[in-house]
Amino acid sequence: MSVLVAISLTTGVLSGIWGWVSISLGLLSWAGFLGCTSYFASPNSGLKGLAESLITNITGVFWALVIIYFSSIFSIEIIGYIATAVVAFFMCIQAKQTWLSYIPGTFIGSCATFAANGNWQLVVPSIVLGGIFGYLMKASGLWLHNKLNQRSLVTAR
Repeated sequence: MSVLVAISLTTGVLSGIWGWVSISLGLLSWAGFLGCTSYFASPNSGLKGLAESLITNITGVFWALVIIYFSSIFSIEIIGYIATAVVAFFMCIQAKQTWLSYIPGTFIGSCATFAANGNWQLVVPSIVLGGIFGYLMKASGLWLHNKLNQRSLVTAR
């Protein structure tokens, strides 16, 4: 079995489980899939990739809340656009810090927060658990691939 097929199988099974878990816990299943996607797209894999994606996702939530806050305290619409421009700069420049270098993760967290109308209390656990599920999808797929390949090597001898 190829790595792709093994990861596809475990991703399929765990995606179904995630759907049930997220609804059971009252979380946003789509935000969890964003956390999962963020992990899969991370330039690093394993626990380092998980940490990198989750940290940047959470900073994205923070930056979205900054934009929402500044947009709400002023009645002039252009202030929201200016706040967005300034914050987008900071969302990118924070990547000077190695552990914040995954810029797409920051934007994923921000977009999830906007999509949830600023409900960060729901976005954060959804995106974090989704990221963990993403890690488990890939890790279990790699485990399955290695296990099946070990067995085929033993039987081939």
